[in-house]
Amino acid sequence: MPSVQSHQIAAMTNESESPGFNPDKHRIPYLEWYEKPGNPSGACMILISGGAYNSCCDVKLIEKWHRELTKLGVQCVNFVYRTPRPVGLPIYQSAWEDGQRAVRMVRREAAVRGFDPEKIGVISMSAGSHLALLLATSSQTPAYTPIDKVDDIPCHINWAVVNAPAYATTDGETGTRATMEGYGPGVQLSKVFRFDEKTCPMSLHHGELDPYTPTGSTLVYRQLRRMGIPAELHLYPDKGHGAFGFERGVEFMTQMGFLGPLQPGVDIAMRYTKDDDRSEYIKEDIWPEGKMPSVQENQGTPYIEWHFPKERKTSAIQIIYSGGAYKRNGTDSFEVAPARRYLNSKGITVVTLRYRTPRPEGLAKHISAWQDLQRTVRVVRSKAADYGLDPNRIGIMGASAGGHLTLMGVTSSRHRSYLPVDGIDKLPCNVQWGIGIYPAYVLTDGLEEKNVDGGNEDSAVLAPEFSFDLDTAPMLLIHGDADGWAAMNSVKVWEKLRAMGISAELHTLALRPHCFMLKASPGTGSYTYLDRIAEFLGIVASGD
Repeated sequence: MPSVQSHQIAAMTNESESPGFNPDKHRIPYLEWYEKPGNPSGACMILISGGAYNSCCDVKLIEKWHRELTKLGVQCVNFVYRTPRPVGLPIYQSAWEDGQRAVRMVRREAAVRGFDPEKIGVISMSAGSHLALLLATSSQTPAYTPIDKVDDIPCHINWAVVNAPAYATTDGETGTRATMEGYGPGVQLSKVFRFDEKTCPMSLHHGELDPYTPTGSTLVYRQLRRMGIPAELHLYPDKGHGAFGFERGVEFMTQMGFLGPLQPGVDIAMRYTKDDDRSEYIKEDIWPEGKMPSVQENQGTPYIEWHFPKERKTSAIQIIYSGGAYKRNGTDSFEVAPARRYLNSKGITVVTLRYRTPRPEGLAKHISAWQDLQRTVRVVRSKAADYGLDPNRIGIMGASAGGHLTLMGVTSSRHRSYLPVDGIDKLPCNVQWGIGIYPAYVLTDGLEEKNVDGGNEDSAVLAPEFSFDLDTAPMLLIHGDADGWAAMNSVKVWEKLRAMGISAELHTLALRPHCFMLKASPGTGSYTYLDRIAEFLGIVASGD
């Protein structure tokens, strides 16, 4: 065993803290193999506890992962590495040595235990996630000198589900919390992660308020995108240090085919075909006759539609509209109708907006649509109380160009898009939340079309039309990782909101393009994305 140090042990804390524990009998790292699953998928997961590299403390997490993954047909093995931190070496060194050896031993067992040697993943927490990142990005760098034939076996892994990785940025890489919260001049992703040619797909999960900064996860995600490696990023509002979204990790593994072949994709319009949960429908124009600003004959008349649920469970209002490159839009599209039917079934009142398109001549592409959105918010606010709804619990949601429009509504409500036309325009047009679904035209490398460099480089910054004023609201952002209108559009918005102290949630979806929900396979994030919206609304629309 390399780098032997007399103070180190290899034990979970339920062992090391038990009466009569003898450290001399627990010096060697080990693998704890669990039972073979009843419905084997051919996959194996290595479970890695956190504990600041001072212990292996996540006993309950290991038990949960083992229980849930075994049900899914995954062979599980708990990996217990040496702690506490070695003296005179990097804090991760002995654990990394143990980790590379462990992967080799797991791969050696594949034929005997009935799983595919190229379907080995890891799931991890905190310091264990720092170790998981080392295993995922740096398998071609030997952590120790080979000692026997086992070390001839490759030590790369095939995917990683990484929860709350600690020490990933340079302001915390020596083993502390991120002293600058992952921000500031010179703060970068730690160079210990090599990102070599065997770097694997990942699903990264992080709480917004984690002192072991979520910036570490966003920077890892950005590097994976630069390399063209499929990945997911799941960022949770108002959450600290912890493991969140296990179900999202399962959806990632399903989408990637690690749990077996994908089921055929299902058209979302076929899943939500009826208005069974709507009690009343009202359609109305938003502008008084002759008062609409920036009139252009080819754009048509904008309008809104009220969709009241049969069983109202909240006084909040969700406004929804489609994308269409600011060249077209519609209230019955796959981006709108399924969502409003779903939200009606959850007891939420929905207002759909048909804004003016195509793009106005002689103006920025979004101006007339932005005017229509600001007017819509004011009209909805003016009538909310009449319907027994709350005029101060209004959210907006759009996809693609509609996602860009949502960002205008969320970040720039103090910026007037038109001169007042009547008393309704005395009302504010700020909203209490926004939901951006694969927003387009967000970064300077894609102001008119797809992002030139995927939005991955620092030179691609947020578009100048977003004011991020003092009424900027919390957001939920969902984006396909393979979208040409890049997922970094959403990631950089999330980073900006976090820097402002505004809560936001983000989910990117591996392998998924623009319009990710149009046809999606059951069991994937693209299929369940409406549930993310309902969960988010359960927080921001609650009135608490």
